[in-house]
Amino acid sequence: MVDNISVFWFRRDLRIRDNRGLAAALRSGYCTLPIFIFDTNILSELADTADRRVDYILQALKAVQKELQAYGSDLRVYIGDPLIVWKQLLTDYHVKSVYCNTDYEPAAIRRDAAVVALLQKHSIPFYSFKDHVIFDKAEVVKQDGSPYTVFTPYSRKWKSLLSAQDYAAVQPHYNSLKRLEPIALPTLSAIGFTPTRIKYSKPVLDSHLVKEYALKRDYPSLDAGSGLGIALRFGTLSVREAVAFATLHSETWLNQLIWREFFMQILYHYPLVQQHCFKAKYENIPWQNNEDEFQLWCSGNTGYPLVDAGMNQLNQTGFMHNRVRMVVASFLTKHLLIDWRWGEAYFAQKLNDYDLALNNGNWQWAAGCGCDAVPYFRVFNPSEQSRKFDPHQEYIKRWNPTAYTNPIAPIVDHSWARERALRVYKLALHEG
Repeated sequence: MVDNISVFWFRRDLRIRDNRGLAAALRSGYCTLPIFIFDTNILSELADTADRRVDYILQALKAVQKELQAYGSDLRVYIGDPLIVWKQLLTDYHVKSVYCNTDYEPAAIRRDAAVVALLQKHSIPFYSFKDHVIFDKAEVVKQDGSPYTVFTPYSRKWKSLLSAQDYAAVQPHYNSLKRLEPIALPTLSAIGFTPTRIKYSKPVLDSHLVKEYALKRDYPSLDAGSGLGIALRFGTLSVREAVAFATLHSETWLNQLIWREFFMQILYHYPLVQQHCFKAKYENIPWQNNEDEFQLWCSGNTGYPLVDAGMNQLNQTGFMHNRVRMVVASFLTKHLLIDWRWGEAYFAQKLNDYDLALNNGNWQWAAGCGCDAVPYFRVFNPSEQSRKFDPHQEYIKRWNPTAYTNPIAPIVDHSWARERALRVYKLALHEG
């Protein structure tokens, strides 16, 4: 006889500890089958078969599998279109309920709606839980119920609402996991990808690093970031654990976590920002979109040592220091007058911690066209940024070692480019 089961669907929450959706599934009254789906709709959009994120996900799934096996269960991993996978699951199992954690991206909302429609035909309930954020949807809004579009009042309201209960860890009981024989997960090759140098390790919260975050975060040579972007992106670290830690050790780091939720709620309430400027009048900017200059930017050959160091770091590791991200984004959109969407798409292909809401929000911030963005007339001077934040060229020498021994000519003069950007932006926005 086939057991009646609940299915827990792992997505952006690759851990069994402090996982709200999983905890609810385990309380469902049915034994719980844990699954993960490598969505071929997403995988088909990845240009490089040596994609570090796919490699990271598979390694993280192996860690999840090992923990599940300790409880006599296992993880079942599928490859395909989620809707087709779910049709097969409903054939293979007596599914009585489905649990997951909410994903707020537009494509994920459409995917889940299609799965819900399928399940409803079989009278199977679908339960989705808030797990990826502390506050979601309309939980942090103005008095009139409208969403905030400026960070500072959003942050102030967010903090005023926060209580210890919001970041309290959930403690599941794993005795209702479905008993499963261990089977090997798919290989990278079976998924259509090749190994990379990325190594998954269990995320660690470092109190010393977080306490010094405010003092050191702007200096790229110090590697003083939390290094937890990818862990929060794929949920190998609970955001509740991160927030609880930040409240003890660093207001500055807590603010970064709030920025993360600010951009997520902007994307949720204003999904048009995925392809359009939040400030509609910025659609009037006549971008130059010089493809040769774009390729020089992509390959780290602009002749600006800090910009090129940042792009080299990104291309080689899938990571770029946050201060440098601002400089390279400003350079592309202001110095080269290349559409922010080009840069956003390139980062989407390369960043290990790529998150649509954050990437989109930060690129629009740099271009001046997003909510609460840097003013269009603020143009980062890459040379001045180098002098201020990399005074001994330690970061540049590491990621752009020939910058000073064999320099290349800048592809554009800073002063001229700045004046051009100000003129073009001002004219397009009809200011002055």
